[in-house]
Amino acid sequence: TICIFSFSICQEEVVINYNAPQITFEKEIIDLGEFMQYDDPSSKCEFTFTNTGKEPLIISKCKGSCGCTVPECPKEPILPGESSTIKVNYDEKRVGSFNKSITITSNAKNVTKIIKIKGKIIAAKKDIGAPVKKESILAPKAN
Repeated sequence: TICIFSFSICQEEVVINYNAPQITFEKEIIDLGEFMQYDDPSSKCEFTFTNTGKEPLIISKCKGSCGCTVPECPKEPILPGESSTIKVNYDEKRVGSFNKSITITSNAKNVTKIIKIKGKIIAAKKDIGAPVKKESILAPKAN
């Protein structure tokens, strides 16, 4: 018995665009530190980036790793040499440490880029006991 195996090798042509846009962040991780639950301003941050490539940068998608991390990306193209920001809001109602990522999809050389936020939320103090109601002067009194 004679067996003959034939292998065909397919090779895709890879085109490298040396002029492609490139997204370069000042910081790829922002530590929000510790802050109190419901402290809205502390749960927001901005990632500044620059298009260090030679063609306009277009961000097609920005997605947080969960529903508690909401990014806002620029819709307009960022020209070569120009900078912009990605605003991120974390749901500060959840207590405890967090480490979340934001995935950015664009036409840059590095098609997907991941940036991260981290921090710790301290629980807000709860009132002790039931609230004391003041007696109204308009309420009827029993004799």
